[in-house]
Amino acid sequence: QVQLVESGGGLVQAGGSLKLSCAASKLAFNNYAMGWFRQAPGKEREFVASISWSGSVTNFADSVKGRFTISRDNAKNTAYLQMNSLKPEDTAVYYCAARRTAYSIMATSSYDYWGQGTQVTVSS
Repeated sequence: QVQLVESGGGLVQAGGSLKLSCAASKLAFNNYAMGWFRQAPGKEREFVASISWSGSVTNFADSVKGRFTISRDNAKNTAYLQMNSLKPEDTAVYYCAARRTAYSIMATSSYDYWGQGTQVTVSS
């Protein structure tokens, strides 16, 4: 059974940084595009960032451009989300997702597999 396990969340002050990891198992990781999404209380899940299976193409939500980077290590079956200059409005549960495609995908509904999420809380 495919598993995606997020880690690296926590409590950080505004302006700080966190790096999230998403470890994948039971799938051919280098055949999957990866995405990061987030969901704040009372809000819908929203796109944050995505990366193609080669790592050559990335996309970001306007709200995180210039602050977040996405990367992957296909040898380790792991995707990452580096979050810098964090703001209180970044507080949410962050989820990673996988889709069997070469392309960087931004649509929430397009992903095949999801992790359980990791909480990120940014205090002001």
